Amino acid sequence: MLAQQRQTAILDLIRQRGGVRVSHLVSRFGVSDMTIRRDLEVLAERGLVDKVHGGATLAGPGSAEEPGFAAKSIRQQAEKRAIAERAATMVEPGMAIALSAGTTTAALATLLSDVRGLTVVTNSIPVADALYQNPRADQTVVLTGGIRTPSDALTGPVAEAAISALNVDLLFLGVHGLSPRTGFTTPNLLEAGVNRCLIGAARRLVVLADHTKWETIGIATIAPLEAADVLITDVGLPPEARTTIAEQVGELVIVEPD
Repeated sequence: MLAQQRQTAILDLIRQRGGVRVSHLVSRFGVSDMTIRRDLEVLAERGLVDKVHGGATLAGPGSAEEPGFAAKSIRQQAEKRAIAERAATMVEPGMAIALSAGTTTAALATLLSDVRGLTVVTNSIPVADALYQNPRADQTVVLTGGIRTPSDALTGPVAEAAISALNVDLLFLGVHGLSPRTGFTTPNLLEAGVNRCLIGAARRLVVLADHTKWETIGIATIAPLEAADVLITDVGLPPEARTTIAEQVGELVIVEPD
């Protein structure tokens, strides 16, 4: 097989799976490790893939590109549901918690209607809507004001001022991406500021991130990996990523979708 043919086949495989490991490609094509790495280098130089440790993934959007809430809500639905279900077990009656914007935190909000005496602080319109659809007389929902983003988050100085005056037991934080170098990131500069305020208001930080967030990098860092007391993700996270993350966060929780 010619190099160009092999590179086309590799690209097709990455498009199908979202990512591949060098070792798998070596076995599949019967060539050396060095040959596969050269192929990936060629594809990366053309902007078609992103090289990551031990393999490659399909080239992602720019670090400042922010998908809308509706577009994100249809991705990894089973994984997000499993993550949300595990997160819900951490919420106890009488707690004050905060939920950041995000599709996984919105999934969590739908599971909280039975928690007595709960106070929820959020800058997310979908999170607030989910709680309002199943109201309880003994629950309080605090929705910040602010400037609305494509992900339906409320941001800016109004949101930051509201959050900075509060204290909560747990923050459930959704993120755009995470990596050892950049930590937890977002493609929206204003949202990064609000998320930092949420972290400052919380006694414990619980990050909710499905496996596709690994090595995805947004323009703004929210916090380093070490800031997370708990990170809940799914079984799709590669083994080497699990090892790296487990060394930095307080507790790594892996869930398996139904």
